[in-house]
Amino acid sequence: MNPQSPQGAAGRLLRAARWYPRRAPLTLAYVCLLLAGHVWIGHGLSADRAADLLRHVSTNLDNLQDHPVTALLGSVLLFDGTLTDVASLDFVGTFITLGLGVCCFLAWAEQRWGKLRAAAVFLGGHVVATLLTAVVITVALRQGWYPQDVRQATDYGVSYGAQTVLAIGTLALPRWGRLPWVLFVLAWPVGGAEWPGPIPDFTTIGHLVAAALGFALLAVPAFRRPRGRADGTTATTAEPAMPAPEARTSTSA
Repeated sequence: MNPQSPQGAAGRLLRAARWYPRRAPLTLAYVCLLLAGHVWIGHGLSADRAADLLRHVSTNLDNLQDHPVTALLGSVLLFDGTLTDVASLDFVGTFITLGLGVCCFLAWAEQRWGKLRAAAVFLGGHVVATLLTAVVITVALRQGWYPQDVRQATDYGVSYGAQTVLAIGTLALPRWGRLPWVLFVLAWPVGGAEWPGPIPDFTTIGHLVAAALGFALLAVPAFRRPRGRADGTTATTAEPAMPAPEARTSTSA
């Protein structure tokens, strides 16, 4: 047994916590906003007002037709999950989307490509996956695969954007870990899927679409190299890089 191992792990965690605000300030601010919104919804509003707000920002078909911008942007400012019921499957979903997706891999993307490109990947995944899923829902309703009340479903959260950065974050892993990670990113939403017809529920579809978007970005040359000088080389810095991330049952967008 190596007595230095616990100290080494603790040291890495302390360094990561110290570097996080400098290397990923946008991610840190976003996480704080999500946590504040979670507390506000859960404790600052009455149950009726909270339910009304969540219905208003849900990215369901009716809202996307009536107030699409408010629904798309409002949805991504909240997360659906639990931070306290650690024995539940909902906490597992929160750990994957908020913990790994936002706190770890979005921070990694911000450090690697900068604030604007990281935000574009995250928001792009959220918006594009939501809109493509809306197309699937429309077709499924016409075919009778989904019940009609899915048009007003309460569906909000960060998980589509998180799923996109989880997928593109494959680059953060060593080569031997990339295939298992790809399988994990694709498999975890399917584990809690419901099958009202020949296709799974729309949130499972949305997560798979978001993952596909992230994996597709891996083929874009601009995303295969870190930000740096015009010649494509990485700018050097006196500070060590922030450590790469270690590798809801409610699957809302």
